Amino acid sequence: MSQRSGTGLDENVGGALSYLLGFITGIIMYFVEPENEFVRFHAAQSIALSAVLIVISIVLSVISTLVTTLFFVNSAGTFALASILSLIIGLIYLVFAVGSFALWIYMMVRAYQGKTPRIPIAAGIADRMV
Repeated sequence: MSQRSGTGLDENVGGALSYLLGFITGIIMYFVEPENEFVRFHAAQSIALSAVLIVISIVLSVISTLVTTLFFVNSAGTFALASILSLIIGLIYLVFAVGSFALWIYMMVRAYQGKTPRIPIAAGIADRMV
């Protein structure tokens, strides 16, 4: 049986809940769990991972807006290029969204199993936060 956290939850449940609503539950679990390093790490990694995913989403949106603005407005000659670029950006965003969803499920399941998978950028930030 896993250890209990300061919240009264099993630490694996606390770790999994850290990912449930991204940075929102990450922040909640980070501040309500002052002692348990397992829960705090998952909460911190959830916060960092959410921040990274939000930044990537914003960058993709800005690129999509720029492509639309620059190519669709100018002339009919760039319409084909803009259409192809928009399709490619849309496909990239789709892969990003599906990958983010899969990563979210994976992180919750692994935390619930008592494991600590380390996401490259987010884990480094989480290490400093814990």
